[in-house]
Amino acid sequence: MNSLGFRTGTMVVFASAALLAGCGSVPGQRMITPAAVQDTGGDFSPTEASQQKQIPITDINLALLKKMNADQQAMTMPPDIAALFGKPTAYKVGPGDVLQIVVWDHPELAAALGQPTQTSRPSDAIPGFLIDESGDVQFPYAGTLHVAGRDVASIQRELHQRLSKVYQKPEVTVRVASFRNAQVMVDGEVRTPGSQSVNDIPMSLTNAIGLSGGFTTTADRSRVDLIRNGHTYPLNIDDLIRHGHNPSDIYLQAGDMVRVNAREDSGVYVMGEVNKPATVLPLRNGSLTLSQAISDGGSFDSNTAAAQQLFVIRNSTSDSPQIYHLDARSPVAMLLANQFQLQPKDIVYVGQGGLVRFNRVLNLLLPAINAAVTGVIVGK
Repeated sequence: MNSLGFRTGTMVVFASAALLAGCGSVPGQRMITPAAVQDTGGDFSPTEASQQKQIPITDINLALLKKMNADQQAMTMPPDIAALFGKPTAYKVGPGDVLQIVVWDHPELAAALGQPTQTSRPSDAIPGFLIDESGDVQFPYAGTLHVAGRDVASIQRELHQRLSKVYQKPEVTVRVASFRNAQVMVDGEVRTPGSQSVNDIPMSLTNAIGLSGGFTTTADRSRVDLIRNGHTYPLNIDDLIRHGHNPSDIYLQAGDMVRVNAREDSGVYVMGEVNKPATVLPLRNGSLTLSQAISDGGSFDSNTAAAQQLFVIRNSTSDSPQIYHLDARSPVAMLLANQFQLQPKDIVYVGQGGLVRFNRVLNLLLPAINAAVTGVIVGK
């Protein structure tokens, strides 16, 4: 037997074995698990096959969707995210802030406020008691007070205590005349990104986004990051609201950064035997179903697509990718596709059929590992 005949015979034997294995289970659409075959021109290499990582295929069916929905409902808010919610606290002053301190019925102390000069610039501090870089402020007859990190009520009490040694029952009023210390940054997909000054009106997350002009049309409201003290807290605004958690109860602190990510960073890749391969963007709330992705990809190519070979490849850049399969020949299957939620960077692939062909595609799509699927879909 020549070489071509040997290779042809080998493939026939494996194809026959696969079909016979499929007949041993429930009739209809099912999955078998033959040994991995690498596309080497028809020759089967046990050594190469043993080096491949076997990736199981999970069928998309009602049981899977129920499990996914149940897992989603059972998910609790991570403790670090829950700790972001709370009541606002009083503003704490810091270096650069300017205090207005008034001792009633003692006009001689008003001279300490000073007057603005003719060359003053908008960025200059307004008249008052400027908190220096050490967090201290000086006031006549009270000396030097360390005020950084304190609210005006505690500063007022200490001033009253010190001035009581000089004046009888002094009436002291303290307020922040200029907020120049605390700032937050709002970046990304908002209309006017930039820094915002924090003042005595507590600044919530929604407040900060609103002051930045609100979300743009390209914003992904499901991917808002709050960076605080070097730690990133991922927030899904719509999901929080859906579960009864008001984002307005998240109050920002000095030095916080809010970044609103773009929808284009969460795209899903639709490729294979579709009329319009494309990167499909999720909705503004971050949701995207399998049926929506197929529709945006122009649906199946009627000339070449095998509708029973619809796959979703997830975590393709990791060492543990997942593969989901849907036989889309039945209209009922598209109801399942309409409930299957995709995740950012998912790959939707419509094949022409054949295990060897799909294994070759996997090795192109999964650069981190040498992969092979453990089964092939066999129709009636």
